Amino acid sequence: MISEPVKAVDKADDNQQDDSVLGPIKSLFDPNEKTKSGKVLPKAYLKSAREVLKTLRESLKEDPQDMSKFRRTADAAKESIRDYLSNWRGQQAVTKEESYVKLEEVFRSLARFYSKAGPSASLSDEVKSEILHDLDVVEEYL
Repeated sequence: MISEPVKAVDKADDNQQDDSVLGPIKSLFDPNEKTKSGKVLPKAYLKSAREVLKTLRESLKEDPQDMSKFRRTADAAKESIRDYLSNWRGQQAVTKEESYVKLEEVFRSLARFYSKAGPSASLSDEVKSEILHDLDVVEEYL
């Protein structure tokens, strides 16, 4: 009788395989998520901040001459900003995070502009590019 060679099984390999199977399941129930910058933040915060980025960018890139389309994107941006602020303003879990601080700066810039120019004024190219740049910075942190 010829015996077959026996392969040693490394328990570390089994654990890695378990992690690869259980990882997505654990991630599904974990209330936190690791960001691009390596920080662990609440998933709900990240989802809300990403929504603000998306809708605000769409609004800023929209042609103000097409008033109905511009209004739609601006309204979506306002709604996502309101949602973000109602859920995250002053929340200790995120107030010291770079993305939170930078988004607050963006909101203050918009508020300053609209308080001076009026609620239906078109953003100047300078303000628009400054805000788009700030949004890029926020995205790096998320």
